[in-house]
Order: sequence, then C-alpha cells, then structure tokens
Amino acid sequence: MEKIADKGRFGTFGGRYVPETLMPALEELDAAYEEVREDPVFHEELGEFLEKYVGRPTPLYHAARLSEDLGSLNIYLKREDLCHTGAHKINNTLAQVLLAKRLGKTRIIAETGAGQHGVATATAAALFGLECDVYMGEEDVDRQALNVFRMHLLGARVIPVTSGSCTLKDATNETLRDWTASVRTTHYIIGSVVGPNPFPRMIRDFQSIIGREARGQILEAEGRLPDACVACVGGGSNAIGLFHPFVDDAGVELIGVEAAGRGIETGEHGASLNAGRVGVLHGCQMHLLYDDDGQIIPAHSVSAGLDYPGVGPEHSYLKDSGRARYYAIGDTDALRGFKRLSLLEGIIPALESAHAIAFLGVLAEEVRQAGETKTVLVCLSGRGDKDVQQAEGLLRELSDEEAEG
Repeated sequence: MEKIADKGRFGTFGGRYVPETLMPALEELDAAYEEVREDPVFHEELGEFLEKYVGRPTPLYHAARLSEDLGSLNIYLKREDLCHTGAHKINNTLAQVLLAKRLGKTRIIAETGAGQHGVATATAAALFGLECDVYMGEEDVDRQALNVFRMHLLGARVIPVTSGSCTLKDATNETLRDWTASVRTTHYIIGSVVGPNPFPRMIRDFQSIIGREARGQILEAEGRLPDACVACVGGGSNAIGLFHPFVDDAGVELIGVEAAGRGIETGEHGASLNAGRVGVLHGCQMHLLYDDDGQIIPAHSVSAGLDYPGVGPEHSYLKDSGRARYYAIGDTDALRGFKRLSLLEGIIPALESAHAIAFLGVLAEEVRQAGETKTVLVCLSGRGDKDVQQAEGLLRELSDEEAEG
C-alpha cells in the first residue's frame, strides 16, 4: 500500500524541504537507518531494551464494561499507557538513541507538546548518558508541569519557547534551528511521523511494533482480525504505528481521530485532515492549517499533544487514497471520554487518547443504525497522570455548565 513516487514520499506527500545545511545530516541519517533496518544485531539490542526496559509486549485488554455501555461494539484496548514513561513515545526514542550512538552523536534534542515525547527522550538519553535539551512551548510548560519536572529529574534541560502560539509548532521551529547549528554532534529525535525524510518512514517503522503486537493478540483473542482500528491523531505516530500492519487488510477499517477543539467552525482546532489543505511545514508536505496569506493558523486542543497544525504525510496519503477516514472530536466530548473510561474501566487515559475513546460513541451509533456489531481495536496511546490537574478544573466547569443547562 505504501506508494512512494520518489524516495521519502507517500504519493505526493512527504519529501525533504530543509535548508541546505541540514541535507548532509539527513543523508547520513537515511543511510544509517537503511543499514540498521536489515541489521539483526540492532534489532536484537532494541528488542531486548523494549522487553526488559519498556515492558513490551503491552497487553491487549478487553474493555468489557465499556463495550457493554456502548452496546454495539466489542472493544479491545492496546495498552501503550503501560509502557515505561506512560506512553508509546518510548518505542521511538529508544530506537533513535541507539541509532544516534551508531552515528557518534553525543547530544540529543527534541520538541515536545504534552511532554510525553520529552520525557521519553530524556529517559533514553539518561539511559545512555547523553546530553539532552528539550524545547517546549511556554503554554505547554505551564499545563504540563508534572512532565517538565520529570524531564528535569532525568537530567534534561527544558527550554521554554515564547514565540508564536507558544505550543508544539513553535517548539519544533526552535528545535530545527538548533539542529541546523549543531548537526555535527547532535541528533534531533522528532516525536511524531512528521518532518523531512527519513523521519516519517523511520518513526513509522519504530512505532509499528504497536500494530504488529496487536495483530497477533487480537487473532489469539478473537480468532480473526478486528473490523476497525481507532487511534487519536496529532502528528500521528501512535495511529500510524497501529494502522501500518493492517493497511493491506481491506476488511479492517482505519479511523484516525483528530482534535476539533472548540469546534471546526470556530477555527480553534487541530483538525488538519478535516479542515486543512496541502502545504509544507517542518520539512515535509502534508495537510496543514494555514490562511489565504499562507500563514500558519495556530492549532488548539484541550490535549497539548494534539494541537499541531499539520499531520504526518502518510496520514495525508491514507486520507486522500481513501484507505483511512479521519473524524474530529471536540474538547468537551474528549473530556467526557476521559471520564467515561476512568469510571467504567478504572483506566485514566491521556487527554489525547480520550479523543479516540470519545469517538467510540459515534462509531457505536453508526454500527447500531446499520444493525451490526463490530470488534474494534483502540490504541490507548498514553495514561492520564499528566492531565489530571488540568482535567480536574475543566471537568468541574463542564459539570457546572451541564447543571445550569
């Protein structure tokens, strides 16, 4: 299914739109990645860390009470929230640090929004004794204070970014500027399936362990493949990690869930696939939020990890090819999903993952109206520890509004 018109492209999406100074570093990284893809020694070392340090394979959990509550869905959760550091991000950061060591790099840099990628990067850097700097939008520093402390504790320097909207896009801009000036000693660990080639392919491959494990687990549990795979989408690494091993299975629907924020009609959202258009940002061509003057429209989501104005180029290709569909869930419904999973299953999800949980109500109604039942595999990309303080106030406000209404 992966159609690459030329190297590093998914159909017309992807590519490598960067300053000339970064081209040697990208060529070096590309060559190193092509080498390790076929290297059993690399995969054996990575596999051992994933098993003994990260805690893989993560369980596939049958959400019986949530399934019963929704009525027409048989729901399984792929528990990436149980990974060391609390999210799927560690799958990618460990692999990239091992690759950086092969390249002789002594310093790691990263961008982060919700902080989970920053924590995972700081964790991997600490494990191997590498210097680590993490760029984070000032707004996200405030709303993700717990993860900022964790990064500091792990030895990373967290650099607040005060430009633009002070969120993930601006943190990424600053990290790219740093890398341009420090490529000899520094490796940039991008946190999602975005950026110039080879990052989208490489990160997709590192995260595909999610779908490979889930595929075997659902076959063991149900004796067949799921009817649908569902995951939240910001940049889209947890979703592409789940989707990729199922792309060639025509009977498995792939559904990504974006952030509708305060509503698509308000312009305050992160739904680049539902409401964006094709453009170039951070080194690749993708669906993107920008105005008629070509200026990037700041994204908004209650979840810091979904307020990115673009999306991975492979998701853009999957959408335009019709292989996947993408739905947008607003802040209020995401908060309800956050609460629903907590109450029914005793699992507090990340606000990012709560968007996927909230979408299950929409899917259940679709299935019910068709007179069917479906087995659904959902990527629970992270746990909600980082979000509970923010969610407490927001849920209180929501409860007051509903009482008044």
